[in-house]
Amino acid sequence: MQRITISIDDDLLETIDRLSERRGYTSRSEALRDIVRDAVVREQSTVSGSANCYAALSYVYEHETRDLARRLTSEQHRHHDLSVSTLHVHVGRHDCLEIAVLKGTVDDVKGLADSVTSQRGVRYGNLHIIPIEMAADEDRPPHHSHDGQAPHE
Repeated sequence: MQRITISIDDDLLETIDRLSERRGYTSRSEALRDIVRDAVVREQSTVSGSANCYAALSYVYEHETRDLARRLTSEQHRHHDLSVSTLHVHVGRHDCLEIAVLKGTVDDVKGLADSVTSQRGVRYGNLHIIPIEMAADEDRPPHHSHDGQAPHE
């Protein structure tokens, strides 16, 4: 771990402190590390297309759009090997929210996301990619826990 010093204006520091408090960070360093990690992940062009990743694909769609639900389901079945889980929520009389957890290569995940979010009737599509290092997974013990919670794989 390296220690760095930064200069930051008062308004931005107040924003970081409010964010830290709202999210429950115990230090500014923790908050800034997560902010930087998020910025790195959002800079997806730096992630190799062949790299493995987890991803969360979220989108809102109008369920009454002709054949849209069937087309979305068919698209996900065509890429069943990427799907970990899907959550479907009725957010209003006409709209549904779906969140799909995916695992595969960045290129494959982006391809599925593009084919889903480009469908007529789909709105608010967002893909959040989380790169994973296979070597890091191999080094981690099979059961680990977070903050004293029950262990998981």
